Amino acid sequence: MGIGNIINKVEASGIVAIDLIDYKPKIEIVEFDIKDYLYMGLIVKEKEFRASISQINFNDFQGKAVALICSADAIIPPWVYMFLADKFNSHAILIDFKDKNRLELDLWKNNLKQADLSIYKGKKTVVRARPDTAPDLYLIATERLKPIVKVLMYGEIGMPKVILKND
Repeated sequence: MGIGNIINKVEASGIVAIDLIDYKPKIEIVEFDIKDYLYMGLIVKEKEFRASISQINFNDFQGKAVALICSADAIIPPWVYMFLADKFNSHAILIDFKDKNRLELDLWKNNLKQADLSIYKGKKTVVRARPDTAPDLYLIATERLKPIVKVLMYGEIGMPKVILKND
């Protein structure tokens, strides 16, 4: 705890930290834009669409998550999504119709919701401040930690902001 007469007040406080970055998905996420395979970037012409998709090397998506988007203001028939799901299914770990950032956030939220947080039970816990962390994650962290921690804080161990205390 201390070296000679020096006392480490942070260590003595008994505060433990949880860093939400630890729950960030490790899987590579790639974005796939349907627009690139449309006739004139706007229309699904079935024969041409199927031919252009058949030219894709789906092995490039092996073990990755695919964020499927259409950046054009085009009407995409539902069979296209089914067709693409079939093509990606045997290669990609996951395919979802949302942009790369939303998919990453959804996976991150899911990781945090499924995490075993029992190591924080009965402890003074600070959720580390990170400017690049989405507010959604702080909401989930609070929901998950509130019933198990003694004190929930935000910031850094040396200067935390108390959010709640459980008796």
